[in-house]
Amino acid sequence: MEQTVTILSGRDGQRTVQCVGEFDADTLVPLQAACATASGPRVEVLVLDVRRVAFADSSFLNLLLTLRLEHYVRLVGPVPRELARLLEMTGAHLLFDVQDDVPDA
Repeated sequence: MEQTVTILSGRDGQRTVQCVGEFDADTLVPLQAACATASGPRVEVLVLDVRRVAFADSSFLNLLLTLRLEHYVRLVGPVPRELARLLEMTGAHLLFDVQDDVPDA
């Protein structure tokens, strides 16, 4: 699956990053860069659309946890099975707001 990362427009104080494809230590750089760009000083909520994440490893989880230190992070799903399992196994599912719908653009 081809990887794409897109910053979508959002409401005041909210930015959405759409994640598509596989994310591991070798392929995480575009997502890190997009999140850094999307999370400006006026961004209160960083929304990650993870509906089309085919694979995510601990480096993806580490990025989510790092982002959470500076922003309220919301995941838009439904969260794919593998990612949901990673979040549940580590207890990280308790740290994120998950919405099973499309964020307001």
